Amino acid sequence: MSPEYPFDEAATARAVVDDSGVVVEWNAGAERLLGHPAAEVLGRPAVNLLADEGQTRSGAPDGERWDGILTLRHRDGGAVTVWLLAHRVRPQDAGPDHWLVVTPIEGDGPRLPDDPLDGVGLLESPCAIAIYDERLRLRRINSVMAEVLRLSEEHVRGLRAPELTGRAQSYDIERQLLRVLTTGRGTDVRTYVPVGGDRTYAWLARMAPITDGKGRVRGVSVAAHDFTDQYVAQERLQLVNEASVRIGTTLDVTRTAQELADICVPALADFVSVDLLDPPEHGSELPTGRLTAPISLRRAAHRSVNHGTPEAVVKPGSMDVYPAPSPQADALLAGHAIVASTSTGDLGQWLSWDPARAERIQEYGIHTTMSVPIQARGTTLGVTVLTRFKNPEAFTPDDVLLAEEITARAAVCIDNARRYSRERETALALQRSLLPRTLPRTAALEAASRYLPAARSGVGGDWFDVIPLSGMRVAMVVGDVVGHGIQASATMGRLRTAVRTLADIDLAPDELLTHLDDLVVRLSEETGSEGSPGEVGATCLYAVYDPVSRRCTLARAGHPSPVMVPPGGAPREIELPAGPPLGLGGLPFESAEIELREGTVLTFYTDGLIETRERDVDASHSLLCDALAGASGSLDETCERVLNALLPTGGVADDVALLVARTQGLPASQVATWDIPADPALVAPIRKQAVEQLDTWALSEVSFTVELVVSELVTNAIRYGIHPIRLRLIHDAATLICEVSDTSHTAPHLRRAKTFDEGGRGLLLVAQLTQRWGSRHTTEGKTIWAEIGLVDEG
Repeated sequence: MSPEYPFDEAATARAVVDDSGVVVEWNAGAERLLGHPAAEVLGRPAVNLLADEGQTRSGAPDGERWDGILTLRHRDGGAVTVWLLAHRVRPQDAGPDHWLVVTPIEGDGPRLPDDPLDGVGLLESPCAIAIYDERLRLRRINSVMAEVLRLSEEHVRGLRAPELTGRAQSYDIERQLLRVLTTGRGTDVRTYVPVGGDRTYAWLARMAPITDGKGRVRGVSVAAHDFTDQYVAQERLQLVNEASVRIGTTLDVTRTAQELADICVPALADFVSVDLLDPPEHGSELPTGRLTAPISLRRAAHRSVNHGTPEAVVKPGSMDVYPAPSPQADALLAGHAIVASTSTGDLGQWLSWDPARAERIQEYGIHTTMSVPIQARGTTLGVTVLTRFKNPEAFTPDDVLLAEEITARAAVCIDNARRYSRERETALALQRSLLPRTLPRTAALEAASRYLPAARSGVGGDWFDVIPLSGMRVAMVVGDVVGHGIQASATMGRLRTAVRTLADIDLAPDELLTHLDDLVVRLSEETGSEGSPGEVGATCLYAVYDPVSRRCTLARAGHPSPVMVPPGGAPREIELPAGPPLGLGGLPFESAEIELREGTVLTFYTDGLIETRERDVDASHSLLCDALAGASGSLDETCERVLNALLPTGGVADDVALLVARTQGLPASQVATWDIPADPALVAPIRKQAVEQLDTWALSEVSFTVELVVSELVTNAIRYGIHPIRLRLIHDAATLICEVSDTSHTAPHLRRAKTFDEGGRGLLLVAQLTQRWGSRHTTEGKTIWAEIGLVDEG
């Protein structure tokens, strides 16, 4: 319905006919013209108003507009011959179309002497000119405007703007005309008229008041300027800019391909598909040479103006083969865009080879395709195919240039995503090969772990490890190398190996971190350029737990402190000296020792678990403690509960390593200790006591080996060590450990004795009789140990 204006609505006969030909609106002007009141016309076929049945048209007019002369039946039985203008109106609510039918009754109204609206000067302008009177009805148009409207001034004189065009925008124009008429101030109005498909005419309407000799506003002149070319150029530039923003938002190949399809529909095409070449196996590069047909492509993405994309023959993720006569293969072989249409027969040979596509083309009325190769850095990645069926226009050379520009920008993003994916897979494979596949089972603790690579920034250098040590002890380590990618993973591997090597010589946690710090400094020097160090850095937490003493010694290098949950107690963070990050060099590290009750749960993690944009570290610590509260069940379940509580569902921004361990104590009944006097003659009684202890433990099968090992280690300690000397036997289900400690810091060395040597064969004999042996330094001196495997008779 038109807006209300203080003007005579009856000056135009106006009716609305629905898509079935029934009159649904009938104004006072129509009643004035034909005499029929609305009650007699509404709801009845419009053909009943024709005076001559021979004028009856079969169905609705074609196109968007119709005009012509018809003879209508007056209520009194007479005939009225009038010129009618009919506009197809497409409702904004997607309802059925209807027709607005109008004809002027009063023409241009009464004329006055020296009427300013007859301005001949205006009408001689090379611009399209229209003049409206005080009733906002058309008084004059010049020949240029008549050509634009494709209507003569004689027929349209007396119509309002909405009646002249039938478009919703015309009501906005009429409101601006009224404003100029009432205020006397001119204005400019831009209007955009779609003409089918994606084509739009753009007009700038310059409105100015027309005054008489006394300065009174008597009408409004409208000068229309066609700026369609500038509008189209601006729209194309806007589309290119939008493509730069919307394409490549992630480093995901499929997502990037979908963004390319989305940006082109419906701006350039009604259906767009993106097909990519599959990369060779083992992550190598795509070939850079000339392609040969047939070409196999995998559908990465597609988009349609129709819901559900019914035109698609290939589903996303599926492969299809394109022979030489296909537009896809032709474009890839030629290296530039190829436009093909059904009207010229360009698609005939291909469609005869592919009946499924021929059926879809006929079903949806596809008339034109444009295939654009996706190329970046000298490599062909795939092809984008743009298809039109609802848009009746063929692709223009400007359309081709625009499609090539957008595809070129997308190609770089797709290539970046593909390279990132390849590097990520390589780094992941390297990371998996460097991280422990399973955690060792020890008598000291049970453990579970999780590693999550970053979703977007790439695989990093987070790592964790559980390392069995001598004397049933176990080391736990968590670390984080600065940066992401293969370099970070490789550095992580070197540090993990170094930690295992340093742990094997039983260094204290603070000493181990000192040696590790030196290694990171050297790595920085190796990776840096001449005269400037590189940027290798890392954090690390190293802990050693002794199940006999139930004490744990920890030290950290710039790493988050672990959280402990005592049996039946609340989670709390272990207070440790912070320590500098690895790689600064020359700064000290400090250890802390705590006693742990059996069943205490220790949680080690990297900063990716607690540092997020959504919350601060304190809030993350609180969530972590909540997730660990009552952690008495499965450690795997505890890991999952922690990750679910702290990490988003869409992937993590940084790598996350998580290690959860529950301590176990070794009962006093499985440990036996003797103080050794400084008399070599008393070795035999000590050896006898050790054998008796084995009988108590039901381990008589290793008595012979233990006698020899005890005899050799105790004798060496008496001869070369410093008192006090202590012997300790420890056993679990699989291992018996013999340890001899003294206060000397000099460690023994294994050597091969010569034929006539009277000694030197003791440690060689120990090495041959045991699974492994070694020494470790302690604060009081050193400990020599040997492990003997127990036969499981169960």
